[in-house]
Amino acid sequence: MSAWQAVPVSVSTDPASGGRWTSLAAGGREWLWSNPDPEVRRARTSVRPGDAFVDAGGGEECFPTVQGDPDHGELWTLPWHRSASGETVEVGNRRLTRRVRARDGDLCVRYRIAGPAGMRFVHAVHLLLDLSPRSLLEIPGQPALTWRDAVGPGEHRTGRWPVVDGTDFSRLGPDDGTAACLVVHDVTSCRIVDGFDALTLSWRRTRGEGPGEGLVLWRNLRGWPGGSPYRSIGLEPCLGATVDHEETGLCSVTDATGVAEWQLVIAGHRRRTPG
Repeated sequence: MSAWQAVPVSVSTDPASGGRWTSLAAGGREWLWSNPDPEVRRARTSVRPGDAFVDAGGGEECFPTVQGDPDHGELWTLPWHRSASGETVEVGNRRLTRRVRARDGDLCVRYRIAGPAGMRFVHAVHLLLDLSPRSLLEIPGQPALTWRDAVGPGEHRTGRWPVVDGTDFSRLGPDDGTAACLVVHDVTSCRIVDGFDALTLSWRRTRGEGPGEGLVLWRNLRGWPGGSPYRSIGLEPCLGATVDHEETGLCSVTDATGVAEWQLVIAGHRRRTPG
């Protein structure tokens, strides 16, 4: 008998607030982190295009970039339109459509990006998760990664998952005053294990060109921001092998018809207990 039992996953989103994910629950557990500062959470509700990113927690749709200009992309400050067929947002000549469906207890999220042919972009589902210091991030194999220390000089370094320069990035604690941003290349699945709960994410591109799937990990163990650091863990399945859409050769690209598509499946499990 398996040690893990599947539990249904559900999601809530807020189209009026940038299409933000406001809940990601499985088996009675809420997985999304919320910033403990009420002023930050209030500030998130009144953002306008061009505003600096507000780290309120939850999940944000970052497109066409994560870092760069504008920070965390253009969509998180725009209202989305919800209809029976999904949720849609437009900016200039680009459109992103998100369709969320339950599938045998799992959550299936399908994305369609439409714009000019050959358009470079990064699209990351920026999920900030509420995880204990004993949680582990499991990624198959030893894929290549690039990473940047958010506390020190900030230069980009390379390595292979999970141990780089003596740091085991799969361990999301204990809090040690560090903060780093990693891009793991050519990966299409991962699993977070936290005590008796686990969350598995699987994603794949179904249409488009250029570098395909990747994973961004924001591992902030009370190392950022300076002066008043807090703990936050961001797990970001994405299209592209970078966090900046200006990095030519590392971005995803729309096909000759101006379309790219991908899907994200999230499954929840709970560990069986004796008796």
